[in-house]
Amino acid sequence: MVWAEGLIAVDWGTTNRRGYAVDADGAMTAEMEDGQGILAVPPGGFPDAVRALRERLGDAPLLMAGMVGSNRGWEEARYVPCPAGLGDLAGHLRWVAPDIAIVPGVSFSDAGRADVMRGEEVQILGAYAAGMIAADATICHPGTHNKWVRLEGGRIASFRTIMTGEIFNLLREHSILADLLEAPAEAGAAFEAGVRHGLEHDDLTAELFAVRARSLLGKARREDAPSYASGLLIGTDIRIGLRDAGEGEIAVMGRPELTGLFAAALKVADRDAREIDGEAAFLAGIRALAELIE
Repeated sequence: MVWAEGLIAVDWGTTNRRGYAVDADGAMTAEMEDGQGILAVPPGGFPDAVRALRERLGDAPLLMAGMVGSNRGWEEARYVPCPAGLGDLAGHLRWVAPDIAIVPGVSFSDAGRADVMRGEEVQILGAYAAGMIAADATICHPGTHNKWVRLEGGRIASFRTIMTGEIFNLLREHSILADLLEAPAEAGAAFEAGVRHGLEHDDLTAELFAVRARSLLGKARREDAPSYASGLLIGTDIRIGLRDAGEGEIAVMGRPELTGLFAAALKVADRDAREIDGEAAFLAGIRALAELIE
């Protein structure tokens, strides 16, 4: 199997799935995205789901990353411990078929804590392989579960996960703040005020309730609530992440709608940030891994 002749790359998460056809020159020739994450696949349904992918993107080898390799996915691709580089991932691919492989996740553990990631490792190491970030760097990867990552010598040395995105979604859908958080969060004065509070105070759960109280008592505009609450959560996230961050610029990697908010928040924290497109980094990582497959 000559993977360098072209492949299908799949970023298969819990609730969403993104697929890309990549040609022999490494260029993306087709793409798709849908809500068929691993939770939408019935028991025994992954072979059919892959056939459907190939009908849309072509009959080529598949290299998949994300929750498809978890213990709730197709087949488990066990975590590679830190420090982990592209060679470590390539050496521990989970082969489902001769032309289908799942990229393992990465784990971190020390005496005090433990952490895991699936999918982000392809983007982070892909960005390094493509020269988007240096061999020694701090990466902030916003998402449902935001990651703060230290890259050392081109390998993931350590990382920490913060459930910022999931908490905001839970507040928006299931909390007493739900009716206040329906509109999109945007960078601006309210967002920056929330960021500043999160950076300077350690009272997140109390301040979240105050978002509602101030609105009820006319002390804050109702329409500012989504941006303030988002800023509050992101400011708290950054306060935690900066504890282990190195000096210098922080690479903020992921989807533009999220990297923009985190970059704006880092500016409030007086840190330089550079946004990196997560899709481009993912494809760079997949291409780099494909070159290592023998």
